[in-house]
Amino acid sequence: MNITGRVHSVESCGTVDGPGVRFVVFMQGCPLRCQFCHNPDTWDTNKGTIYTPDQLMSEIIKYKSYMIFSGGGVTFTGGEPLLQADFILEMSKRCKKEGISVAVDTSGYVFSDTVEQVLENTDLVLLDIKNYDPEVYSRVTGVELAPTLKFLDYTRDKAINTWLRYVLVPGLTDNLESVRALAEHLKNYSNISRIEILPFHKMGEYKWEALGYEYKLYDTREPDKKLLEEVKGIFLTSGIPLAN
Repeated sequence: MNITGRVHSVESCGTVDGPGVRFVVFMQGCPLRCQFCHNPDTWDTNKGTIYTPDQLMSEIIKYKSYMIFSGGGVTFTGGEPLLQADFILEMSKRCKKEGISVAVDTSGYVFSDTVEQVLENTDLVLLDIKNYDPEVYSRVTGVELAPTLKFLDYTRDKAINTWLRYVLVPGLTDNLESVRALAEHLKNYSNISRIEILPFHKMGEYKWEALGYEYKLYDTREPDKKLLEEVKGIFLTSGIPLAN
């Protein structure tokens, strides 16, 4: 079987999607419709550039020395990379053979036998939890929260190193009781080594306009320092270190 993947874009020297210098692969396609998404151009599963594993690996290998020297690696993100689990599995195996670390940035919504195999070949999961209140989560993303929490349980059961990511959006994900409940829940996960709080920004707003999508956050401001520090303080009660 000839495996191919639809890739939105690549970034050769990323520094924010995992440790060290990283080759970041933005996969095409996503089942979520997050109101604050800054890459809505990755949603459509029929778009993107088709790559074979050989083609993508030939690009990745050029930066192998930078990745290994810095303690970095390859990060598969999106979109939702696990929508193309067959391709990610093949790429992950190839990276591992080259001694290149693999990270997967995911919403945790997609799960299958193939996803299990991907995780066996993954060194780090970047898990995005959009909110801990099921109603708010559904309103924010258009899908249910439960699959993501099951995915989180799986990473714990398999002792997969996980960084949790939380996007802080004033008026949307700043429901502090829910943040407190999430922080309390995370005390049960010794595999989570880091929490990243990502302040909402509007850098992707122009993409919504260009695509003709309805953008509901025109009037939403970036979180102020007081809110950000309050949320950081809540997450610290989980006992898990926060990213700087």
